[in-house]
Amino acid sequence: MTSTVPRLRDRLLRLAELATTPLVPSDYLDILNPLRAGADLRGRIEELRPETRDAVTLVIRPGRGWRPHTPGQYVRIGVDVDGVRQWRAYSLTSPADRADGRITVTVKAIPDGVVSNHLVRRARPGTVIQLDQATGDFVLPTVRPEKVLFVTAGSGITPVMGMLRSALDDLRDVVLLHSAPTAEDVIFASELRALRGRITLIELHTDTDGMLDVADLGKLVPDFAERETWACGPTGLLDALQEHYTERDLTLRTERFRPTVLVTGDGGTVTFANSNTVVDTDGTGPLLDAGEAAGVLMPSGCRMGICFGCVVPLREGAVRDLRNGALTTAAPGDGVRIQTCVTAAAGDCTIEL
Repeated sequence: MTSTVPRLRDRLLRLAELATTPLVPSDYLDILNPLRAGADLRGRIEELRPETRDAVTLVIRPGRGWRPHTPGQYVRIGVDVDGVRQWRAYSLTSPADRADGRITVTVKAIPDGVVSNHLVRRARPGTVIQLDQATGDFVLPTVRPEKVLFVTAGSGITPVMGMLRSALDDLRDVVLLHSAPTAEDVIFASELRALRGRITLIELHTDTDGMLDVADLGKLVPDFAERETWACGPTGLLDALQEHYTERDLTLRTERFRPTVLVTGDGGTVTFANSNTVVDTDGTGPLLDAGEAAGVLMPSGCRMGICFGCVVPLREGAVRDLRNGALTTAAPGDGVRIQTCVTAAAGDCTIEL
């Protein structure tokens, strides 16, 4: 009896789908309840909380398929901007055990940032967005360190805020060294300053104090070598910290919002075959940026070479990996696939987009 009912239900659904083409019953269910169990994972923005003049926290009700995250991880969000689905990755800033089941991400608008500016300036409560499951290894270990140092700048505070909100009671000795242009530009400023006494908060306001010089780290945090360190912020800061720690044979855990570019491509004409778009590039930036600037609908995700959400076929030609200089070539029929967020043209090439 228990096996007959599901089979009958499946037959009825198939018949209904035939009768309602091009919309199928699941489409109607998605319209009525986009967060239902069994649907593609989505979330509904329920609240927007301004943090600074150019940063906002999105309070999101995830669908029933959402799995709990580990503080410090990020989530890929799909949002429709001017009719085009765009994907970006943002760190989760909510504690892992939030009682109401909602999650938060905090977005800082960046110059020419299509998605970040849309979310900060134009998003409204009630907007339904696409979600992936949380991922990432920029997290605290299960056995908490005795002494912790967080080095952050700008929106690099976001994954660390998720850690502090979840695990501060488990951490005995925390130093947070954070940089922002001014005191008013510090995201979560009131909450962080209220934690003084539980953490040691060191603020650098770069408009008046200047940028953090890693050579001064020993003056700011004399025992930094004894601390487990996590750092998140602009590429230049993370590169300088990594060199500083490597020279001293110390471990540094970093979270990057953009990949480190060590080389450039040779440049060339990029043809996006399916859209009949041709772009001349100089090879200094990724194919993903070149395609988006030309109006090509480009799949993307983390934009750091981690999630592989930007992988597309390279029909022919050559591209170079901006992280290590590796050259990839293809001829028609080779079936070569590339990550457009970390590769640049190394001569003329054709991409199947």
